[in-house]
Amino acid sequence: MTRRTTLEPRLVVQTWLASRGLVLLALLIVMISTGRRLSDALAGWDVQHFLAIAQVGYSDPENMAFFPALPAVMRALAAIGVPMLVTGELLALAGSAFAAWALYRLGGVLPAVFWLLAPMTVFTAVPYTEAPFAAAAFWAWERALSRRWWQASLLAALACGFRVSGVFLVGALVILAVYQRGRLGMRLATLLLPVAVVAGYLAYLHSLTGSWMAWFNAQSQGWSRHGIHSPLESFQNTLDAAHASYWPAGQHLVAVMFAAEIMTIAVGTITTVWCLVRREWPEAAYVGVQVLVFVTSYWWMSSNRALLLWFPLFLLLGRLASRRPKSQLGRLLWGGFIALGVTASCLALVGWSWLFFSGHWAS
Repeated sequence: MTRRTTLEPRLVVQTWLASRGLVLLALLIVMISTGRRLSDALAGWDVQHFLAIAQVGYSDPENMAFFPALPAVMRALAAIGVPMLVTGELLALAGSAFAAWALYRLGGVLPAVFWLLAPMTVFTAVPYTEAPFAAAAFWAWERALSRRWWQASLLAALACGFRVSGVFLVGALVILAVYQRGRLGMRLATLLLPVAVVAGYLAYLHSLTGSWMAWFNAQSQGWSRHGIHSPLESFQNTLDAAHASYWPAGQHLVAVMFAAEIMTIAVGTITTVWCLVRREWPEAAYVGVQVLVFVTSYWWMSSNRALLLWFPLFLLLGRLASRRPKSQLGRLLWGGFIALGVTASCLALVGWSWLFFSGHWAS
C-alpha cells in the first residue's frame, strides 16, 4: 500500500472529526450566547416529531408524514434506559461516518470530504434521519454496483424505514438492475424487500386511519404539500417566500432558507443533466425524480436537506475537483478555487448549524 492510499482514508476520518467539530462549535456559541439548554438546542423542529412518535405513536395525524425507523430505535433503547436524544445523536454520528465511508468506496476521498463539509451537514449531526438514511442508501448503492444484490436490498429496506426517499432509491436500483447483465429476475426479486417495507408502513397507517392516503394527507396538512402544481407556479411561490417581506417581523431568516432552496434545485437539475449526458441513467433518475417532486409541490421546501442524500452530486464534485489543468498556473488557480470553495462551505456549515441550534428555520 502506498503512502497516498494510506493517507486518503485518514483524511476522510480527519474531515469527519473536523466537520463534527464545526457543528459542535456552533452549538457552543448558541448555548453560551443565548443560555439555551443542550436538550433544547438538539431537539428542534423534526426532532420533536420523532420524539412524539417514539413516546405515544402516531396519535397526531401530522406525524404520519415521518417514517417509523428512527422513533422505533429511540423507543427500543429507551426501554433499557438510553435517553432518546442520546440514541438519535449516536445514530447521526455513526450514520454520517458510514455514509462517508460508502462515498469513499464509491468515488474516493473527495466525494466523502465534500459531503462531510456540505453547508447543511448539521442535519447529519443531530437526531434527524438524513445520516442513517444516507448510510444505508449509499451502501446499498455500493453493494448493488458490486452485484451483492441481497445485501443491497437489505440496506435499501433499512433506508426505506427511515425516509420516503427510499422510494426513489428503489426506483434507481430497479434501473441499475436492468442494466446489469444476467439474472435480472433475481435482482428484481430482491428489491421486493424494500418495497414491502414501504407498503407495510402505508398499510399500518391504513389500519390506524382507514385511508390509504394518510401519509399524503399528513404532508398536505403539515407542510402545504397538497396536489401537483406546475413548476412555474411552484417556483413563483418559492420566490415569493424568498423575500423577507413575505414573513412576519422577526422571521426574515426564513426567506434566506427559501432562497437557498432555489439554489439547491438548480444544483439538483445540473446534476441530473450531467448524469444524463454521461448516460448514467440510474443516478439521473435518483436525483431527477426527487427534483421533479420538489418543483411540482406548492413550493420548494426541504430540498436543502435532500441534497445530502444525492450521492451522484458528490461523486460529480469529486470528479471535477480531481481534474488537473495542464499548466502549473492553471493547477495553482484551480487548487485555490477549490480551497476557497471548501472554506466558504465550512463557514456556511457553521452558520447553518447556528440557525438550527438557535431555533430558526433551517430547512
